[in-house]
Amino acid sequence: MKQDQTPDGPRSRGPARWVGLLGAALLLVAALGFTALGLWQLQRLEWKQALIARVQQGLAQAPVLLDPRDGAAQEYQRVWLEGEFDHARETLVGASTVLGSGYWLMTPLRRAGGDWIWVNRGFVPRRDTERQRPAGPQRIEGLLRLSEPGGRLLQRNEAQSGRWYSRDVQALSQAAGLPASAVASSFIDVWPEPPGSAYAQLASSGDAVLKPPSVWPHPGLTVLRFSNNHRSYALTWFALAAMSLGAAFFLLRQSRQLRHPE
Repeated sequence: MKQDQTPDGPRSRGPARWVGLLGAALLLVAALGFTALGLWQLQRLEWKQALIARVQQGLAQAPVLLDPRDGAAQEYQRVWLEGEFDHARETLVGASTVLGSGYWLMTPLRRAGGDWIWVNRGFVPRRDTERQRPAGPQRIEGLLRLSEPGGRLLQRNEAQSGRWYSRDVQALSQAAGLPASAVASSFIDVWPEPPGSAYAQLASSGDAVLKPPSVWPHPGLTVLRFSNNHRSYALTWFALAAMSLGAAFFLLRQSRQLRHPE
């Protein structure tokens, strides 16, 4: 009876032991979460390495004639096609490039067969920037890109007000009154320079400042260098998982000592 009332007796050790067990359980759950995040980063690493290899392989090949109905076409593949621009339906989409903030000039191009494809003709710094509008049949060479539905993070496309933050092919077509069944699901980034040229490497690096051109729009600013830090991220998550496990085992040992004191 006297022992139960002692501050250092079993009654005072009980709550501390349960707090230690709860903390150990939470740390074990955290370790599982950190491990899952580490495995996810390894999956991202595999995906990113495959993307980089595919892009490099595609850039090394000669451009091929694009068939908009070809489902086997890969993003960043070099392609060419012919058609006429419909400048009356051109649309400005927000952009951030090595030339600063501005807009991508998206213009639909109609091919001889009647089908359409959106073409990113290049960058313009302002909405009122004077730009060239070539007429008649055109041969376009560039990189195949996938549609960017919705908008950016925290910035949704607003078709009614003409505020576009991503190159959403379906939404652009609907706003421009183009028949959805006749519009390709991808778009083209015009790239007049060979992707392996010195200028192309400078333009795609994302960390260089280029001299502003005198003619707009300015093509060839597609970023072709991708950050790949997934391995270090994975190691960080696994390290946190190991630390959590170590702390959990320490608390379990302390709780056991409280239950069975020497």
